[in-house]
Amino acid sequence: MSGGDKLDFEIRPNPAPVSAADRAALLANPGFGRVFTDHMVTIRYADGKGWYDARVEARAPIPMDPASAVLHYAQEIFEGLKAYQSVDGGVTLFRPEANAARFAASARRMAMPELPEQAFLESLEHLVGIDRDWIPSVEGGSLYLRPFMFASEVFLGVRPANEYLYVLIASPVGSYFSGGVQPVTVWVSPDYTRAAPGGTGAAKCGGNYAASLVAQAEAIEHGCDQVVFLDAVERRWVDELGGMNVFFVYDDGSLVTPPLTGTILPGITRESVLRLAERAGHTVAEQPVSFEQWQADAASGRLREVFACGTAAVITPIGEVRHPGGSFTVGDGGPGAVTMSVRQQLVDIQRGAADDEYGWVRRVR
Repeated sequence: MSGGDKLDFEIRPNPAPVSAADRAALLANPGFGRVFTDHMVTIRYADGKGWYDARVEARAPIPMDPASAVLHYAQEIFEGLKAYQSVDGGVTLFRPEANAARFAASARRMAMPELPEQAFLESLEHLVGIDRDWIPSVEGGSLYLRPFMFASEVFLGVRPANEYLYVLIASPVGSYFSGGVQPVTVWVSPDYTRAAPGGTGAAKCGGNYAASLVAQAEAIEHGCDQVVFLDAVERRWVDELGGMNVFFVYDDGSLVTPPLTGTILPGITRESVLRLAERAGHTVAEQPVSFEQWQADAASGRLREVFACGTAAVITPIGEVRHPGGSFTVGDGGPGAVTMSVRQQLVDIQRGAADDEYGWVRRVR
């Protein structure tokens, strides 16, 4: 398959899907990432052949040889996005073209073949279409979509693989944080960094997240919900959280977020927030923020709000910051007005309750 060619998906409905009653019981309290739908999508790639054998089939274990390249050299990338139940009863995706572009960029960085945008989008539409009944109706519920790709060639040797498998699975989810939209407490890691210049920080690959787990465990040990990483060179500048970008809101209503310098994941929610905030009349800027500045501005009252954002958590206020030298509170420690306003604007567009003047929403069936 060449870059612009269309893939023909073979549809193989699950012969033994979860019953309606059992599905309803699971959807009553799905949590996050614990429940999965009846189907998955798979597409194969081989050098000299391109993309082929696109299927929608029953979700099942993937047979894997112990010498599969991904298990030894970690060629793997993934994405995360959601399908929403619209207020008019339809189903929508939010900016899936941006996910397709970032998936391709991650593939380039990891020396992997790029899945064409059309195939990426069609895989989403096919899976959401066949598993539409799995979208939960609970407050804040959605169908989390996880496209991923890994090196499936059976070989031992340090080079890009010649064979890959693209897979798409879906998980009905509620709120990312069990307490809903409540301020979280974060830990500023003194010892660990997320990514260095020239590394894979801008790629959405599993290795970035594996490297963050020890720091996240450290955060939990200190009673925090998430870890905040500083830059790898000076250990001074705020990069991002373990799985989310970060925004600072000042007393003049302006918003600042660290710039994309190659060490930060270019979040789709992040870019959406920048545009929504600017539309609402806020001054927005992408510029470095030091940890010392964060502390000083919180102490002086100049800094009023801080929030994290990402597909899974949407927008989450940060109330308290802990670090080896102590702790401090942002604003009054509660959800800020700007944070919640931008969050509501975003959620309303995602769920079809507000006009989509940017063309961000893609309707599925």
